[in-house]
Amino acid sequence: MTLPLAPLVRIGTYTVAQHIKGGKYPLVLMLEPLLRCNLACPGCGKIDYPDAILNQRLSYDQCMAAIDECGAPAVSIAGGEPLLHREMPRIVKGYIAKKKFVILCTNALLLKKKIGDYQPSPYFTWSIHLDGDRQMHDHAVDQDGTYDVAIEAIELAKAKGFRVQVNCTVFDGADPARLAAFFDEMKRRDVEITLSPGYAYERAADQEHFLNRERTKTFFRDVFKRGNGTKDWAFTNSPLFLDFLAGNRSYECTPWSMPLRTVFGWQKPCYLVGEGYVQTFAELMEGTDWDQYGVGKYAKCSNCMVHCGFEGTAATDSIRHPLQMMAIQRNGVRTDGPMAPDIDLSNARPAEETFSTHVERELARIKAADPEGWKRVQKAA
Repeated sequence: MTLPLAPLVRIGTYTVAQHIKGGKYPLVLMLEPLLRCNLACPGCGKIDYPDAILNQRLSYDQCMAAIDECGAPAVSIAGGEPLLHREMPRIVKGYIAKKKFVILCTNALLLKKKIGDYQPSPYFTWSIHLDGDRQMHDHAVDQDGTYDVAIEAIELAKAKGFRVQVNCTVFDGADPARLAAFFDEMKRRDVEITLSPGYAYERAADQEHFLNRERTKTFFRDVFKRGNGTKDWAFTNSPLFLDFLAGNRSYECTPWSMPLRTVFGWQKPCYLVGEGYVQTFAELMEGTDWDQYGVGKYAKCSNCMVHCGFEGTAATDSIRHPLQMMAIQRNGVRTDGPMAPDIDLSNARPAEETFSTHVERELARIKAADPEGWKRVQKAA
């Protein structure tokens, strides 16, 4: 990943210091200040809530408190669509003032209208949601024309001096040759890529097109061999994480490395697995039985190889084995030969359903806090 020098030094210093101290520590705060979105992607489980919850927002003060609580050197702001949040420009400025590296994730539908509210900074990056070429992306988000809007937004942001990357989630059924061609196109546009296999959100409308672990490894080997073992492209991901995607490493996830703060609170145990919420970061870290989660431990985690769980593992591995990381940077990811042994899934405990519990709890809180507003929402519904 190529970052400006100032945030790179701060993030690197923080990571090494925390590693020396030992214990669990966050690398990136995942922030969802709202769940409302202007798209309804079939693979997304973040919009399947009643309007009373979709209308909730984290305030500026709550967003600042979240970064102060966890102390992470970077924050990735998603949702929902964060550009729908009226306080988002102030939130971004607040994080930058704290010298936190900000990644603002957006589907770009509102970027042309909102871009004047933001200023280029070494601590700020636009992350544009783009799941492949025109046909791939428009199909993934279930709306024609979104690819063209995203490309226009990338060109506009770069022209105004912003750092820009794309966030590419890959689903089962994707064509390796077309995805490689998309990576070529991003390289021509001088845009880095954050890459991740799609994870099966429990509440997603489409449950048939998420990659399992075996399919993930063979698929990315097929893709990477078309790019000289990834050397032809620019990724924000760690080389060791890309090596893991290709089946060359057997990693356990680090679920606390990217904790999620939402309108419900701090999500247990990670950004993707909904096991309830707590109200403080300390309670998340100290009150979660982390040994109960992860591939081979919990059925919900069985197919996961997503960056928010395994990039933290790769980051720690890069500190322990810097020469291995540099070798992959120099030579590219290996795309043939034996794969690393995978984790045994046979002893994973069964999945538990918790979605309805936290939704009911949040609806009760909203009703108690604003009875008249609750009545208006119910009447409108």
